[in-house]
Amino acid sequence: MAASPSVVPVAVTAAVIPVLSPSSDFSNLREIKKQLLLIAGLTRERGLLHSSKWSAELAFSLPALPLAELQPPPPITEEDAQDMDAYTLAKAYFDVKEYDRAAHFLHGCNSKKAYFLYMYSRYLSGEKKKDDETVDSLGPLEKGQVKNEALRELRVELSKKHQARELDGFGLYLYGVVLRKLDLVKEAIDVFVEATHVLPLHWGAWLELCNLITDKEMLKFLSLPDTWMKEFFLAHIYTELQLIEEALQKYQNLIDVGFSKSSYIVSQIAVAYHNIRDIDKALSIFNELRKQDPYRIENMDTFSNLLYVRSMKSELSYLAHNLCEIDKYRVETCCVIGKIFFCVNTKNESVGAYYEKKALKKLGNQMGSSALYVKKENRGVPISERQHLNIYNSIYCRTFYLLGRLGGSVRLCSDCLFFFLRPNDSRMLVALGECYEKLNQLVEAKKCYWRAYAVGDVEKMALVKLAKLHEQLTESEQAAQCYIKYIQDIYSCGEIVEHLEESTAFRYLAQYYFKCKLWDEASTCAQKCCAFNDTREEGKALLRQILQLRNQGETPSTEMPAPFFLPASLSANNTPTRRVSPLNLSSVTP
Repeated sequence: MAASPSVVPVAVTAAVIPVLSPSSDFSNLREIKKQLLLIAGLTRERGLLHSSKWSAELAFSLPALPLAELQPPPPITEEDAQDMDAYTLAKAYFDVKEYDRAAHFLHGCNSKKAYFLYMYSRYLSGEKKKDDETVDSLGPLEKGQVKNEALRELRVELSKKHQARELDGFGLYLYGVVLRKLDLVKEAIDVFVEATHVLPLHWGAWLELCNLITDKEMLKFLSLPDTWMKEFFLAHIYTELQLIEEALQKYQNLIDVGFSKSSYIVSQIAVAYHNIRDIDKALSIFNELRKQDPYRIENMDTFSNLLYVRSMKSELSYLAHNLCEIDKYRVETCCVIGKIFFCVNTKNESVGAYYEKKALKKLGNQMGSSALYVKKENRGVPISERQHLNIYNSIYCRTFYLLGRLGGSVRLCSDCLFFFLRPNDSRMLVALGECYEKLNQLVEAKKCYWRAYAVGDVEKMALVKLAKLHEQLTESEQAAQCYIKYIQDIYSCGEIVEHLEESTAFRYLAQYYFKCKLWDEASTCAQKCCAFNDTREEGKALLRQILQLRNQGETPSTEMPAPFFLPASLSANNTPTRRVSPLNLSSVTP
């Protein structure tokens, strides 16, 4: 699948190769800082602003270099000198978002830097035109049909350069972006892997690759360069794949080797704890991050989500006021403001919905085009990395989740289904299943709940919702199967956690076994019902009925299949219980 390290374009400037070939360990942090400062400058020259920002932030977290060790700029080649005037003029146009004008003056340039800016300007021009058309579109279906007309032509030209091995690391990155935009995923992965071999320090290529890897198995087959940048990539992709323990271990290792002051790493750790619902730990880290970087807006939507869950109204209000002073038009700011009105007073939910929808509108303008534009009134700011796409994906999901609490608008649910972006996040899958339920698309809801369970149900609610759906459809055996599995899971996790639906599961199973005339099983579940306030009376009543039927000589059923053993702690007398026959869930798996 992946390109091997031997596939290196011969035209890469020789003077740059030694500097941009990072080692595989962190033994020399001074050398790493030199590399980060150099790549920050190279990406900035090419308009890759967020890669430059990432590198600069990481370099800032390391100790300052003495004057004698500061890295000199790369030497200027003959081609660079010939294209200097055209590049300088075009870069000025590029910086003010006049992409067509920049491309016009770069046409015919031969240097690597000028050629990249020429192709990148054409790409961004197509994205900007697509964005303008998207704004004028009527709805999500129309938005999805708007295309960047420049992509196919760019692909043809870049493909020829690639075959001739004339693309440097930045050119390979742009070629991969074009392939990814054309949905040529396998080809894009190969090119991005090649880009990481040729230019390992370019964070944008790693991020693009990260967003194309959907599971750990795909990751195993990648032939990645043995460099310290790989550790940042692995930590990031583990977080995206919800492999939180592995991600936290990677980030802890990075802190131990010298990146303890990195705001990027601290924020990623906070997000990881948020994803596993360790709210106290996540809040503590976010608070420290705010002290370290008080004007930071990235990830503040995640921080506000934690404050909202904990109903920390004053802290949420302070955060919103602070973000408004920094940039009131940022998407994250709108999300935080929306949460305030949801949290403070239910009468203000309509106002909260306004701000959440405002955030969605801004996101729609950004995401509908290419994730290469930062905000509505400043369209066209080149990002060219998928980092913000990840952030905006999570904002989309949380925003739709909040809006869904307003009462189940069918149109809103339809929009939620269209914009669903995180197929491996169990929380979003559960929320998506709820939307399908409101739309009365129950088969699709079943698929979502089952997939949420299959990918690792963080909140232990998918099976309960699936069971209730089976109840609604009078599919009693399937409902019992789901409740039994739910009980098994919460008792086998080894943690003492309060599960609000535990009593619901025991009540249903008690009634189910009672109808099946399985007195022992029904009695066990009824006794468990007595341990909960909301089901205690029902449990006692059922126990009395069972005792009465036994006294009357009622014979229990013997038609059930082979015994199935629940955890011993579920049974009052530690005797095994039986269950319904195994179900064929293939009809509800996606």
